[in-house]
Amino acid sequence: MSVFDEARIDCHCHAFDPIRFPYRDDTAYRPAQQEVGTPAQFVRVMDAYGVRHALLVGPTSGYRTDNRCLLDALETHRARFRGIAVVDNDISRDELAALRQSGVVGVAFNPAMEGIELVLSAGALFAALADLGMVAQVQVAGDQMASLGPWLARQPASLLVDHCGRPDIAAGGGQAGFQALLRLADTGRTTVKLSGWQKYSRAQHPYEDTWPYAHALLRTFGPQHCVWGSDWPFLRAPERLDYGPLLTLFEQMVPDVDVRRQIQWDTPRRLFGFDALPNTSDTTHGESVVS
Repeated sequence: MSVFDEARIDCHCHAFDPIRFPYRDDTAYRPAQQEVGTPAQFVRVMDAYGVRHALLVGPTSGYRTDNRCLLDALETHRARFRGIAVVDNDISRDELAALRQSGVVGVAFNPAMEGIELVLSAGALFAALADLGMVAQVQVAGDQMASLGPWLARQPASLLVDHCGRPDIAAGGGQAGFQALLRLADTGRTTVKLSGWQKYSRAQHPYEDTWPYAHALLRTFGPQHCVWGSDWPFLRAPERLDYGPLLTLFEQMVPDVDVRRQIQWDTPRRLFGFDALPNTSDTTHGESVVS
């Protein structure tokens, strides 16, 4: 079976629609031209590549805590998307519960861009996420996980780690941050996204210097705690990226079809509450939000 024939859920992608939802005035980065990708455009990509569902991640760039574009996508394409929002640490439980009812399944933290202190001061938010059955998604880089990992392990919320933890390729697999990420497997409630190769690779496609890290994560966490994501529409990519080659790259990296199915279908369905119905053509109100 070709990778293009397999059922999949894309667990890391973004939506940018600056015409309908202008960027914040204070944003540090304004995605433009080929980096702009509306939910409707992404649905066409999904249909072309057999992607049944996707986890839309609210971006730090452009919108940060302005979740209007994300929430509009969740409402318009309810049968296709779940969401990860960006919120202030002092958000109320009622506001968080309202996001959950809208199809938001978690909250994103981005110490890779904003530093670790913002996460370390979010203990109450992590507790609320756990209480509501939502995940805390964390994007780190380099050795940040060495400092954050022990703290994260003590929090009650389920964890979702972006882009293999974005290790420093030059530091090797023994680096403190990557080893701290591997230890989070012991919590039994941490899932890792096998994605974002271009964000930490020092090579061009197929980013073979990242493969040992992905394989180490897969061995340690198992496919029941790994998911795949494209990172569409590829912000700040160092070279041109396209959806098809990323799928064939993942096929090379994970050649076992049964393991790929767990990573790209079974695990995200379970984690994020996607409906198992094969027909996802209803892009308005075809399914309920996470129960």
